[in-house]
Amino acid sequence: MSLTPARKFKSSRQRDLILQILRSTKSHPSAAWIFEEARKHLPSISLGTVYRNLAMLKEEGRIRELSVGKGIGLFDGDLRNHDHIRCLVCGRVEDVPPSAQSFSYSQVEGAVGYRVHWHSLEYFGVCPGCETAAANE
Repeated sequence: MSLTPARKFKSSRQRDLILQILRSTKSHPSAAWIFEEARKHLPSISLGTVYRNLAMLKEEGRIRELSVGKGIGLFDGDLRNHDHIRCLVCGRVEDVPPSAQSFSYSQVEGAVGYRVHWHSLEYFGVCPGCETAAANE
């Protein structure tokens, strides 16, 4: 079974730049952050253009959007299967290293009978920066 994107969009300079920006960072940036970075290369780009191109890249399956609630999305250009951890205080999202991931697809497939293609798992906690700030209060 193939999980191909529903639609393929024609390449554009703006879309290529947005994808390059997203794949060049280990963070999980917002559209606003991507917009500010894109303006350094294309000063005339609009925030609306960034949002439209992020939606197209997501539809094509070239990026993922992580919902953080209240209509805010963070974007991930790393399509490899990996887990995330989110700070409950500041909202920061980071990748969980593969060495800390403890299950295998074959274990999940055996337990539920599905054929797993990819996963999304999120942990919640307090990041070291917020932990230190709380200890210093």
